[in-house]
Amino acid sequence: MLLCVGNFFGSTSETEWAEYRTGAKKAPIPTYVLGANDQETVSYFPDVSGCELAENITYLGRRGLYSGTSGLQIAYLSGTESQDEPAPAYSFSAKDVAELKTSLLSTPNFKGVDILLTSPWPRDVGTFANSTGEIDTKKCGSKLVSDLAASLKPRYHFAALEKAYYERLPYRNHTVLQETPQHVSRFIALADVGNTSKKKYLYAFSIVPMSLMDPAELVKQPQDVTENPYRKSRKEAQKTKAPLCAEEEPACQFFFDLNKHQGKKRPSDGKERGNSQPKQAKKPPQPTGPCWFCLASPEVEKHLVVSIGTHCYLALAKGGLLPDHVLILPIGHYQSVVDLSSEVVEEVTKYKSALKEFFRSKGKRYVLFERNYRSQHLQLQVIPVPLDHCTSEDIKESFIVQAQEQQIELLEIPEHSDITQV
Repeated sequence: MLLCVGNFFGSTSETEWAEYRTGAKKAPIPTYVLGANDQETVSYFPDVSGCELAENITYLGRRGLYSGTSGLQIAYLSGTESQDEPAPAYSFSAKDVAELKTSLLSTPNFKGVDILLTSPWPRDVGTFANSTGEIDTKKCGSKLVSDLAASLKPRYHFAALEKAYYERLPYRNHTVLQETPQHVSRFIALADVGNTSKKKYLYAFSIVPMSLMDPAELVKQPQDVTENPYRKSRKEAQKTKAPLCAEEEPACQFFFDLNKHQGKKRPSDGKERGNSQPKQAKKPPQPTGPCWFCLASPEVEKHLVVSIGTHCYLALAKGGLLPDHVLILPIGHYQSVVDLSSEVVEEVTKYKSALKEFFRSKGKRYVLFERNYRSQHLQLQVIPVPLDHCTSEDIKESFIVQAQEQQIELLEIPEHSDITQV
């Protein structure tokens, strides 16, 4: 079957369309279209609740659910967003979206739909995602469509109207560790047919209806899955306001160089990133085997997880040096701090501040190190030590003594240098 999103009729469709309406030409496969997006094409759609326009060409209607004989469920919403009630004939309103949501969500055991068709993009679809190119999803697209997509949890959501091709990374429909896993959603925007820039306007795929799938297969999470772009951003972690205590000396940082012949610059833990170039977000690489630290992985020890952010999470160490030894870990599969994008580094920094405040309230400070030796998934180890027992100098001294005993050469890093320089 062929599904059409966006404007099915152009300004010059009249003569061409007459051939289909009279039967001189016939669509080769069943074709389903959305309604008008502007006043000039409203006349092509005689019945708002949907009808056959020509042989093999069906107008789905203003809004609703189309169920195929195979059990495939296609939700659709025609037109563009309107703030007015009643909305013009080529638009939908908040009331249309609310009624469509209610009718579907009230069906018993509703898990989501297979496909959602809308003309406008959903607002904010680019949040947590790969680049949308020229399109600014904070300004364009419809908030009502975002709301609909968040509720209907489509496995595929297709849209057009921005005249650009964009295939978003799949996103989650559940909160990790707090809700049972659900299937992921994929958003795909298509350009206009026959555009001169040769942007993709056709997307071919095969799909097994959700109702026929093995539940475990359906909820499998791909490695590149992201947070849900429409979920309300969690309350800003309370900004740490604690003043620097008198007993706090500047932190020392060491770097153990596995390849000694490399550069002269000495890095830090990425704490001071103000003047470095922001890295482009890149997909985390796939783990080569089972990974104990990938949050989506069945191997992760969920009872040890303390807190989950957008890009990172906090967990107790499985074989901790102390009972309150914690780890800061990225949710995605990154090997080292130097592979992280600036937004992940920013969240790591927030976790470090929160831990600093927490341990200080217990009369402690922490030593932090990155374990990056024959390990696949970045782990920042956070080890608390009593504030009144050891100064920075004591801690530094013990590292140096241990390193000499183990015949390891430690190099001290100048403050405010960046680990990505090495």
